[in-house]
Amino acid sequence: MQPVSDCLKKEKEKSMAHLIHPQNTVSILKKYNFQFQKRFGQNFLIDAHVMGKILASCGVSENDLVLEIGPGIGTMTQFLCERARFVAAVEIDTHLIPILQETLGGYGNVEVIQGDILDIDINRLVQEKNNGGHIKIVANLPYYITTPILMGLFEQHVPADSITVMVQKEVAERMKAGPGTKDYGALSLAVQYYADPSVVAYVPPNCFMPRPKVGSAVVQLDCRKEPAVQVKEEAFLFAIIRASFNQRRKTLANGLANCPQLLLTKGQIQEGIERLGVPITVRGESLTLEQFALLADILSEYHSHFS
Repeated sequence: MQPVSDCLKKEKEKSMAHLIHPQNTVSILKKYNFQFQKRFGQNFLIDAHVMGKILASCGVSENDLVLEIGPGIGTMTQFLCERARFVAAVEIDTHLIPILQETLGGYGNVEVIQGDILDIDINRLVQEKNNGGHIKIVANLPYYITTPILMGLFEQHVPADSITVMVQKEVAERMKAGPGTKDYGALSLAVQYYADPSVVAYVPPNCFMPRPKVGSAVVQLDCRKEPAVQVKEEAFLFAIIRASFNQRRKTLANGLANCPQLLLTKGQIQEGIERLGVPITVRGESLTLEQFALLADILSEYHSHFS
């Protein structure tokens, strides 16, 4: 049996090697002469306080399989490996793979997968690594592609208990916004249909290397076992939602009438809105998710499919 002093020494050495310490991040980047890729939106977290909030929020434990999207140099991955049963980390930048091999070399419960998360069959990955059981997702997403990645996770119905994600502050505000506010839109409705969002922390630019030009926020998305509302055609619901916000200044009736994919006449749309029990001049930003679901069911009676 190892002496207690040796165990404590190893734990201290591991702690000091954590990349959350800025000097360690600088050291590994210099060692590999790493050049930040603007097209990948790379900003590495170097604030231990924020890291603590992320870890407390995601609640990863020894029985969890974690999917990490965008591990970067492995800053968060190290902490996840120390808490989870297994971590699957998907990284798109090939230049980061040798760095990750070094920074995660001391952990036996992690697999780095090089590739674009949008091209990976996540359900197949979950089946292979976790027998299809529920997972937890942690991500520091490039801000320009946050919405496609989140919607891909939701629409694929990935069996996730939660998604803890670092996003641009404005995107975080849109995720949790309610009807009648300037931030309320298609993203608000989509996220709230699939999950219960809450902001864990607002993160200033000086918490990253390099510093981004915008503020960030950590958002906790607790995935719903069932969607927030029941609807006949989920795809049709979201087609209506997108059309409602494509032209925010227009009334709901005009916004829907201008969407050729819906295959609805303006008369049918106006009749549907009247049946919903709201003024014909209403704008989409005034409707709740429940009202959108009811409107979708009403309008679905006028067609058998949409393009």
